[in-house]
Amino acid sequence: MSAASTAESADFRGPLDITRAATVVLDAESTVIGWSPAASELLGYGPSDALGRPLTTFLSVRPAGGTLPAEASGAAGPGPGPPSLVGNEIHVARTRDGRELLVATATCPLPGAAGASGPGTPDRILVAAEVEALLHWESRIALLQGLATQSPVGLAIYDTDLRLSWSNTAYEREMGQPLAAFRGKRAEELYGAGSFVTPGYPHTLAGVMRQVLDTGEPVLDLHFRGQPPSDPGRDHLWSCAYYRLEDAHGHALGVCEDAFDITDRYRVQERLTLLVEAGRRIGTVLDVATTAEEIAEVAVPDFAATVRVDVTRAAVTGETAAVGSPADMTLLRVAERSAPGSGTPDPGLPASGPTETGRPDPYRPGASPTVTDSPDPGRPETGPTGSGPTGSGPTATARGPGGTNSPGGPRQPYPPVDYPPGSPQNRSLSSGGLVLDEGTLVVPLRTGGGILGLVTFDRGEGSDTSGRTPGPDRATTFDNGEVALADELAARAAVCIDNARRYTRERTASLALQRQLLPHHLPPQSAVETAYRYLPADDVTGVGGDWFDVIPLSGTRVGLVVGDVVGHGLQAAATMGRLRTSVRAFAQLDMAPDELLTRLDDLVGQPAEDRSDACGGAVETYDVTTGATCLYAVYDPVSRRCVMARAGHLPPAIVGPGGEVSFPDLPAGPPLGLGGLPFESMEIDLPVGSLLALFTDGLVEARDHDIGRGLDTLGQVLGDRSASLEELCDRAVSELVPGGTSADDTALLLVRTRALGADRVADWELTAEPVSVGRARELATGQLEAWGLEELVFATQLVVSELVTNAVRYAGGPLGLRLIRDRTLVCEVADTGHTSPHLRHSAADDEGGRGLFIVAQLVQRWGTRYTPTGKTIWTEQALPPAEAG
Repeated sequence: MSAASTAESADFRGPLDITRAATVVLDAESTVIGWSPAASELLGYGPSDALGRPLTTFLSVRPAGGTLPAEASGAAGPGPGPPSLVGNEIHVARTRDGRELLVATATCPLPGAAGASGPGTPDRILVAAEVEALLHWESRIALLQGLATQSPVGLAIYDTDLRLSWSNTAYEREMGQPLAAFRGKRAEELYGAGSFVTPGYPHTLAGVMRQVLDTGEPVLDLHFRGQPPSDPGRDHLWSCAYYRLEDAHGHALGVCEDAFDITDRYRVQERLTLLVEAGRRIGTVLDVATTAEEIAEVAVPDFAATVRVDVTRAAVTGETAAVGSPADMTLLRVAERSAPGSGTPDPGLPASGPTETGRPDPYRPGASPTVTDSPDPGRPETGPTGSGPTGSGPTATARGPGGTNSPGGPRQPYPPVDYPPGSPQNRSLSSGGLVLDEGTLVVPLRTGGGILGLVTFDRGEGSDTSGRTPGPDRATTFDNGEVALADELAARAAVCIDNARRYTRERTASLALQRQLLPHHLPPQSAVETAYRYLPADDVTGVGGDWFDVIPLSGTRVGLVVGDVVGHGLQAAATMGRLRTSVRAFAQLDMAPDELLTRLDDLVGQPAEDRSDACGGAVETYDVTTGATCLYAVYDPVSRRCVMARAGHLPPAIVGPGGEVSFPDLPAGPPLGLGGLPFESMEIDLPVGSLLALFTDGLVEARDHDIGRGLDTLGQVLGDRSASLEELCDRAVSELVPGGTSADDTALLLVRTRALGADRVADWELTAEPVSVGRARELATGQLEAWGLEELVFATQLVVSELVTNAVRYAGGPLGLRLIRDRTLVCEVADTGHTSPHLRHSAADDEGGRGLFIVAQLVQRWGTRYTPTGKTIWTEQALPPAEAG
């Protein structure tokens, strides 16, 4: 906008003002005797053309009422012209160039003209202006009138001393009194306790207005918080604008203030912000107690002074949501938060009370912790577990209601609450709906037709002692909008708590299944000394499928296995159990490691085929078994050799007797279920005292470091030869999993090798001749007598005779006979045949076939082990009690 147009728009003189209008002086006979420059500009006639001529030369004789053009007549009603022009005469003026203008005129008689009314004597003055200009001016006047009397925006003018000089009707309503009662007062006298909350500007009214006066720069949308005199005790929020008022010469006259009350809009925006914050902060983890605490953190202090969250015991332990009467539910106080300086009595815990910080004392009997550090009942606590001297199982311990949290004895982490009849909480439980009782609002946590608990919002009285600026209009009761907001908060929280409840139930079941499927203890082995640790994944990730096992094999050998199942949860735990059972079954068949993994790979690949449920529908095709990894090793303490193979798993760590650490380049087969490539074995000599470490990737891989760094750290820990296996396990876990849990399961199995002395093993080579049967009996008898096992001579002679006889008759030589004295007496007969004998029941008239049946009755176990050169039939007999001890 140009400077000229700005000045024009700021000129509020009317078009019929004599200083602006076309002015004509008339005598008594309506002859023009005076002609202003504005008249010349309007009609185009100069003074010489107009003076002495009758007025009718320029204007119509009579008003143009009834025949006016549409734009002027409009809805004029009964009078001539539009309603805004009533009182002025409307004429049609003829300009010098022949155009016709619609003009409004007004006449004013001159004083004293009635006594001298001759020709040429001034009688009256006529002013004229275009109707369009007059209409435009009338609208501007109406605007000013509306701002002064009808506008909802408060307008006030302060002079250069910052004293109020004028205000409109809206401002008077805020003050609750007419302008005359407060005119001349300073701004601080009207809103002394208020202040601006918009950052970057002075906090006081005087400071902002003085800044505008000094700089001339207007400011817009400053938020001012205070209490108007018409509504004391209740904070309001205004959006204010300030600009300097100047006269025609640019001198400052004062400051104009525009203020609009945005309290209601601010509260709506505040509620929306609270909902957004709730969506961001509630339900960040799948834990009932944490979710409940997040509700309280979101709502205090912006929405309520105190928030208490009570959850049913069933929800805490992961059971189905309770339905029915309050008798069906036991509520536990899992979260409570109060604003500093606030606190209200708790009807559910009569003995509790707020501490100085507004929180209950966690050590007071019956008090509930504001931020609890104890897990919920039934929620397992994950941590390092392992084999102790007695061989404890690798299970996750759980701290339940009986956990000791104070020197005084066991105390429940979440105390039960009992609300008396008639209390808002009891009424909410009975009705299943929300209850508003003055400053207390109780909203049930509902989901799926059941009630998970209650949320109590309480608005205690008292100021915020933390210095936080209180929100506008923070009343002690809840209005309809706030009730709806609380209901929405509780609905969102209920969904999150229900999700946490379901997760808790599945996690509890998964941990229970995992504890049952993993070995509870590892029996002592003559071949190796073992120690282990197993850490389930954290609460966010869920139970995984890492597993390990130590399997006793024939000939005092031992099978070592560790594996990892893809995924987490109940399905992963069940899959882990399937794989562990399968490996134990295949290992009992004395399969070589590469053959065992091949069989296991075939087994895993079977579920990938299409399957249908009982109703004929397709079941979920995703199977966490596919992609599982496994490492299987067999150690022989007699030969001190270890054969191992892996299916997509990390290689083991081997520490020699001198402390040197290595990770053998074991051929890496594909993960289970993928197929395509064969598995290869590697045989390694392990001196006595060597350390073998089998582990899963959860031990050496984390978000903050890669596998390479984890392997280096593990090697440094295992290189300490002076530490025991238990100490090495603890150090490895503390170094690699410092928090006790990680995003993946962690399994670690440490094995220190042993060797059977020559005095405990005896072996002979025999020819495949009938005479070898007697020779074998003599050798076995002599060795048993040397070992002091005379009680086993008779049974051993029968076993040796039958096994050697079968080898001579059905297989070829040379034959091998070996006796091993371990925790049992092991007898092995090796031959070059590849046909395994089968146990059968002979008929009454059969002449043979009873020998192997008799052998099976004399020994604890027996079986066949295939070798590259043939097979070995082995048996185990229990030692006499004195020898076994």
